[in-house]
Parts: sequence; structure tokens; C-alpha cells
Amino acid sequence: MSEGFRSVWKNYWSEAEKIFLETQKDFFEYKWDLYFCKLKTTKRSGIKKSIKTGLFDDKIKKKTNSDLFVHLNFTIILRLIFCKMNILAQIIYRNMNEINLNEEPEIIDDTINENEEFRYSITSYGADYTIDSIVQRIEKEKIYVPPFQRKYVWNQVQASRFIESLILGLPVPGVFLSKEEETGRLLIIDGQQRMLSVANFYKGLFGEKKFRLKNVQEDLEGKTYDDLKEVDRNRLDDSILHATIIKQDGPDDDDSSIYMVFERLNTGGTILQPQEIRACVYYGAFNELLNELTQNEYWKVLFEKDSKRMKEQELILRFFALYYEYPEFKKILKTFLNSFMKRNKNLEVYSKETLTDLFVSTIKFIIDNLGNNAFKNGNRVNAALFDAVMIGIAKRITSKGSDLNGELFKIKYQELIDDHQFISYTQSNTSNEASVKGRIDLAIDKFSDL
Repeated sequence: MSEGFRSVWKNYWSEAEKIFLETQKDFFEYKWDLYFCKLKTTKRSGIKKSIKTGLFDDKIKKKTNSDLFVHLNFTIILRLIFCKMNILAQIIYRNMNEINLNEEPEIIDDTINENEEFRYSITSYGADYTIDSIVQRIEKEKIYVPPFQRKYVWNQVQASRFIESLILGLPVPGVFLSKEEETGRLLIIDGQQRMLSVANFYKGLFGEKKFRLKNVQEDLEGKTYDDLKEVDRNRLDDSILHATIIKQDGPDDDDSSIYMVFERLNTGGTILQPQEIRACVYYGAFNELLNELTQNEYWKVLFEKDSKRMKEQELILRFFALYYEYPEFKKILKTFLNSFMKRNKNLEVYSKETLTDLFVSTIKFIIDNLGNNAFKNGNRVNAALFDAVMIGIAKRITSKGSDLNGELFKIKYQELIDDHQFISYTQSNTSNEASVKGRIDLAIDKFSDL
């Protein structure tokens, strides 16, 4: 069982205990007139715990010191237990998105823990949008949710309660948007679940079923947008959602502040991975290419299952960024990748054909010779080993052509991963400047005469 599963199960077992404690009165409001059950408290730790937590009332606790005689109607007890466990099961089912039963591909990478010292000049201003104008902007993609942003995860009750709050005139949290200079579109930084909830309600669909309000006030229960009374429909249309729109003034060579804001606002529930944030902030043709390359047949030898957290896309981005610009790399790899992806987000610096040819020729040669064992320490892909070997082979192909000696490569690869200096560059502090440049230089030199 994974650590993630244990953690979530622990949380929801706490919910189970709360549910059973809430039914305490239900147990003792019934007349217990069938038979007695003798339970040794000295041997039944569970009953001890029940006494301590108040599951049994004081009258029953006083009946004995060493033995607990409880006059139980077992039919009623079992019905209550199964009823409450059914409720618990529904709670767990609704939150299955927090339990990753299919573990993510294991990749050794310490860049996620990088922190950078930074100062920004940011302009922000507020704008109030009516709900019906937000829906129209989403339909016309003037307010934009990139396809690979975090998926819509609210359930129907959560969405219904948000819409109910708007109809009732209750205050709701605002949203954060960023304006794209090239298109003028507004990118959703925070507030996707709220904005898509109202858009889905206006469309009348929740997934593939009709969107009817659920677990709301009685006069709104089961209503679609078209079913609402005219006064309620008008109240919803005219409800205001406040937006904070931000723009980075300085430094003016990237949008790293937008990345930072996104990273800090999206910390509830499952924390977004760096590449998931890049896919939103720097969405474009380059992002689409990274997704496309993860489906390459040679790449799939390494990763049979797609990473839901975009770790594969980040590995390929690392390869491109470091292949072209590693001599200019300074200090923070995460920021370096942000800058590279931003500048080439529409494939204007390096074309799709150039990047695809470089990637495919390199990964094909490596997988043909090393198979599923490529780039791995044990059974985990080492990101530092990956970028060094990939760049070393790619530089060799670019300079001397694709006619490489596969048998010699296997010998050189083993020599490289046994090299003490290379090991130090790929095992600890792997994202600092000395480690990044040191391991790439060693790999380029090792494979130069294949």
C-alpha cells in the first residue's frame, strides 16, 4: 500500500470515528431486550477505547469494573454500522482523486525543492465581472483554461453550493487572472473550479449528465439554469465575481512572477508540480510538442504509464533547455526551465521539426542499446543521469552524424556511471551550477569518440 493511500485512509478513518460517535444516541435510544453480550474489557482493547471516547454512555460504564455487560439488539447494531460505513465509503469515493493507486513513475530529481531569491515589479488591478459575462468570455476563450491545466475536480455538490451562494447573494472568493500580451486573453491563475462550475451550469451539463443543483435550499433543489425562477436567474446573471488581474513589469524578460503567484495560490489539496504550472503559464505549441513526444515508442519503453503529474514532459524540457543553453545555466534549474519554455512557447526559437528530430534520434539510439535500464539507479530514473547521457549522445550525433558504435557506447556508459566524479554530480546537489555543467561536460567527453 502506498504512503499516499495510507495517509488518505488515515484521514478518512478519522471521519469514520466521528460518524460512529455521532450515532452514540442512536445506539441507546433503542430498548435492548433480546440478550446480553459479555465483553472482557481487559482483553478487548477496542471496547476500552470505546469507553474512553464516549461510545457507550455513563450508565453502562458503571455496571461493572472488569466486565462490561451490554444488553444489545444486534440486528439494530448491524444495520447502523452498515449504514454508517456506507456513508464513509461514499466519502472516500468522492475523494479518490487524492489517492493515487497507480503510482507515478519514480524519478530522482531534487529541483522541486529549489528556492530562488527574487524581487519583482508587478502591476495589478481589480475588475468586477457579472457571472453571465464570465460565461460568455469562457465560451469565446477570452478567459482561457489551457487544456493541460489541472482538471476540473469539484463534485456536483461543491459546484451546486457555489452557485447557490451566488443566487442567495452571499460573498464568494475572488479569482486571479493574468493577461497575455500577445493575445489579450485572460489566463486563469486561481479560480478555475469556481468559473468552470458556473460555465457548466449555464451549459446545463455536469460531465455527461444534466446539471441539476444538489444538496441546496429546497426551492433550488434539482433545478437547472432554465428551471430557475426568473428572479433567481437574473440574480445569478447579475452576481459579481471580483477578479485581480496581474502583470509583471520587471524583470521584463520572462513571466516568472506569474509562475510564482500560481505556485503559491495553488497549494490546496494536491500541490501542483512545476511542469503542471508551466503548462498553464507558458501554454503554447511547445507545450503541445512535449506532450506529443511522451507518446514516442522508444520513450514508452522507459515509461509504460503516462505521468499524470507531467514529470515526463519536464524531463524532455530539461533535455532541450540544457542541450541548447547549458553553458548559460546559472544557479536555479527551475527558473532556467521556466525561461526557456517561455521564450520558445510558440516554437519560434527552435522549430518542431528540429526538436523532434533531435529527441527521437537520441532516445532511439539509447533505448536500442540500453533498453529499459537506461538512466536508472535501481528501478528509478535519475533525472541528472538522464540529462547528461541524453545531451552527451545528442552532441555526438549533431557533430558527427548518427552512425554510432552501440557496443562501444555500452562500455562507455558503464565507465561513466562508475566514475566517482560523475556519481557525485548525479547523486547530491544535482541542480547546482557545478553539478549540472560538470556531469554534462563529462558525458560529452565520454561519448565524443563513439
